[in-house]
Amino acid sequence: MRLAHELRRLARHSAIYGLGGLVSRILATLLLPLYTHYLPPNSYGRVEIVTATTAVLAIALQMGISVAFFRFYFDAKEPAAKLTVIRTSFWFTMGMSTLGLALGLILAGPIGHVIGLGHDPSLVRAGAVGLWAQTNYQQLTALFRVEERSTQYALASVTNVLITVAAMVVFVAVLHWGAIGLVVGNFTGTLTVYLALLGFRREQLGLEFDRGLFRQMQKFGMPLVPSALALWAIQWIDREFLAWYKTDADVGVYSVAIKVASVIAFVMVAFRTAWPAFAYSIEDDTHAKRTYSFVLTYLLAVTSWAALGLGALAPWVVRLLTSRHAYQSADRSVPLIAFALALYAGYTVLAIGSGRARRTQLNWVVTGTGAAVGVGLNFWLVPAYGTVGAAISMLVAYATLFLGMTWYAQSVYRTPYQWRRVATVLGVGAGLTVAARWPHLPLAPSFLLVLAYPVALGLLGFFLPAERQRLRRLVPLFR
Repeated sequence: MRLAHELRRLARHSAIYGLGGLVSRILATLLLPLYTHYLPPNSYGRVEIVTATTAVLAIALQMGISVAFFRFYFDAKEPAAKLTVIRTSFWFTMGMSTLGLALGLILAGPIGHVIGLGHDPSLVRAGAVGLWAQTNYQQLTALFRVEERSTQYALASVTNVLITVAAMVVFVAVLHWGAIGLVVGNFTGTLTVYLALLGFRREQLGLEFDRGLFRQMQKFGMPLVPSALALWAIQWIDREFLAWYKTDADVGVYSVAIKVASVIAFVMVAFRTAWPAFAYSIEDDTHAKRTYSFVLTYLLAVTSWAALGLGALAPWVVRLLTSRHAYQSADRSVPLIAFALALYAGYTVLAIGSGRARRTQLNWVVTGTGAAVGVGLNFWLVPAYGTVGAAISMLVAYATLFLGMTWYAQSVYRTPYQWRRVATVLGVGAGLTVAARWPHLPLAPSFLLVLAYPVALGLLGFFLPAERQRLRRLVPLFR
C-alpha cells in the first residue's frame, strides 16, 4: 500500500510538473508548420547550434551546484539550514551566469566563428542573454520542486510558455526576424517570469553565502560536471557533426526529427522535474529501493509505447507537421531517436543510486564512455548516412549509457530492478516498430500495431497478478 501511495505521489507531481511541458510541446508542434514555413532548414539549423552551445555553457557555469542543491536541501533538517542552501546556490548561480553573459556579449564574434555561425555576432549575443535567463530561472523554480509545490511550478511554466510562444510568433511571422527572432522569442518568457519570481522569493534571497557549505556542495556536484558535459555531447554533438560533414539544412531536418520525438522528451521533462526531490525524500532505504525498481519498469513501459507510436507513425506525423517537402526525410530518424530517449529515461532512474549513496565520483566514467561511443560512431556514420547515421549514433550511445549506469549504480547502491520486465517492454516496443516500418506498412495496420503493445505484453507474461486485477477492472479486454 505504501508503494502504491509513493507511485501515485510521483505520478501526480510528474503530471502537474509536466503541464507546462505539455502546453509547450503542443504549441511547439502546432507552430512547427509556421517555423518551417518562415525558416528554411539552414536557418533552423543555426538556431539549433546556438541552443546546443548555450546548453553546454550552462552546464560548465553551474559547476554541479544545481544538482547538489537537491541533495543538500533534503540533508538540511532545520529551516535555517535549508535557507542557507537556497541562498548559497542562488548567489553562486547568479554570479556565474552573469560572467557567462558578459563573455558572450564581448566575444560574440569569435564565438560565432568557432561554432560555425560565421562572423554575425547577433545570434551569439541573443544566446548569451538566453543563457543568463534560463540558468537563473531554473535555480529559482528548483525551489518549487524541493517544496513539492508542483502547482506553482506548473503556473510559472505555463506562463513562461505562453509568453514565449507569443513572442516567437511576433518576431518570426510578423517582424520577420528569421533565426534571431526564434532565439530572442525563446528567452522572452523565461526572462519575464524570472523577474517576477525574484519579487515572489525576495524574503528567501538574502545576502548570505556559506563558503563551507559551498565547498561541500562542490565536492558532491563537481564530479557530475564532466558527466553532464558527456550527456550534452550525446544529446547535441550529432548536430555539430551534421554541420561539419553535411549542411545546415541537414541539421534542420534532423532537428525536425527530434521535435517529432518530443513526446518522449515531454515524458522525460515531467518525470525528471519530479524525480530528484521525490527520490531523495524517501528516507528508508529498503522502501526506496523497492520504489525505484517499479519506477524503472513503469517509466520504460510508458516511454517504449510512446516510442513505438512515434516510430510506427513517423511518415504521416512528419508530413502533417511540416510545410516543406525538404523536411520529409526526417521520418527515417524518428524511431531511432525515440528509442534512444526511452533508454535515457531509464538512465535517469538508475543514476539516482549513485546520488543516494553519495558516490558520484565515477559517474563521468559511465557518461564519458557513452559519449566516446557516440562521438566515434558519428565520425563513421554521419559522413556515410547523414541524419540516419546521427540517429544510430545517438541510440547506441544511450544504450551504452544505460548499461554502464546499471553496472555502476548497482555496485554502489544495489537495487532489485525487474530486469525481465524491463527487457520485455523494450523488446516488444522495438519489435513492433520494426514490424511497422520495415515493410513500409500503410497507416491503418501501423496504427493497429501501436494499439497491440499492451496486448503483446500481456501475452508475454509481463503483468504481475495485482496489475492484472487492476487492468481487469479498468479494461474489458483483460478480463
